[in-house]
Amino acid sequence: MTNHSLHPADTAVPKIAIIGGGLTGLLTATLLERAFSQDQNQKKSGSPHITIFEKSRSVGRLATRYRTDSHTTSDNKQNWQWAFGAQFFTAKTAQFQQFITPWLKTGLLQSWCAQVVTIAPAASSEELPDIQHKEQWNTVQPRYVSTPKMTAWGRALADELTQTTIKFQTRVAPLPQYAPTQTDKTTELFDETGVSLGRFDWVICTAPNGQALELMADSEFARQADILKPKMLACYTLMLGWDAGQQLPEAINSQKDPWDVAYVNDSPLDRIFVEHQKPAHDELLPSVTIHARNDWSQAHVDADIETVKTQLLQAAQQLLRWNTDSAPSQVDCHRWRYAATDIDAQSKENNDVLGILIDQQHRWIVSGDWCGQGNIESCFQMAQDTVKAIVSR
Repeated sequence: MTNHSLHPADTAVPKIAIIGGGLTGLLTATLLERAFSQDQNQKKSGSPHITIFEKSRSVGRLATRYRTDSHTTSDNKQNWQWAFGAQFFTAKTAQFQQFITPWLKTGLLQSWCAQVVTIAPAASSEELPDIQHKEQWNTVQPRYVSTPKMTAWGRALADELTQTTIKFQTRVAPLPQYAPTQTDKTTELFDETGVSLGRFDWVICTAPNGQALELMADSEFARQADILKPKMLACYTLMLGWDAGQQLPEAINSQKDPWDVAYVNDSPLDRIFVEHQKPAHDELLPSVTIHARNDWSQAHVDADIETVKTQLLQAAQQLLRWNTDSAPSQVDCHRWRYAATDIDAQSKENNDVLGILIDQQHRWIVSGDWCGQGNIESCFQMAQDTVKAIVSR
């Protein structure tokens, strides 16, 4: 069998598989296409064939959940909307700032200059929660949101891919175990039913590290032990909605000190985001997303989700202090098993991260935001490193 290489002198068109259609996978495909299109020698031998295998029905980990108000007329339906994954992202490096500029110009990405407060439960049922102004996010170090929902940017990235095929609802089986005498550098992937997905010169796994560990478990991946180094923490997200014209809890509807984001103290809850006050979200019905603390979520990660929802709803009621008239009409809860990368303060300050994991012999790469600092900019940085590793071969 032929040992395909990415050296420009080769006539073979490289075939690259990306496992996972989250932002890391989409950004990797985007940067791969750009890298090969800029290489004039590579153009002579053809563009790469890139295939993204995504187990769900859509792309992008910037998850959005929405629900339509069934009580309004069909001509005037309104939605609740909750960004129950990443709420926003930053762009601290010049390269990432340059990359997102086209979408800032179109308005698909917008700065969110949120009013931020801290909030703590009241000492008694007769008192309001303690709300203190913390800061206002500004354009010096902006936080960006995707409009009209957080999934829009991931879908835009997918739509602009020209040399990439995305296969949805496809679960890739664990990679095969290779004998030490294996000389063919291509890897044949299979789905969970045993059907072949094709042979590839490079395989890039962008799944969370728990899933990456399962995919690479029996493959003799050279960096297998390193997958376990970053500790991943869970997160529960509580989603609340109110009907049009319904009274909102006073803690949210403060005319004196309005706020968009709250950091929570002395509670299982961590942060509160007022969705309908985000840029280009003003047509939404009142929608509030609440993230539980990662340590609390991890301690309850295997609990019954209905029980968890009840506990978080009680904590939210204690904090926001709604009554019968101002209680939310919509309540939902989502569990992320792999939501955050646990990084100590010193490592975060020094940007001391694991980085992508490369097996040069098999031409396998394990990547993802968890290889960096666990944020969206890390998706871009890990995609950059992956492309650099591939084109250098």
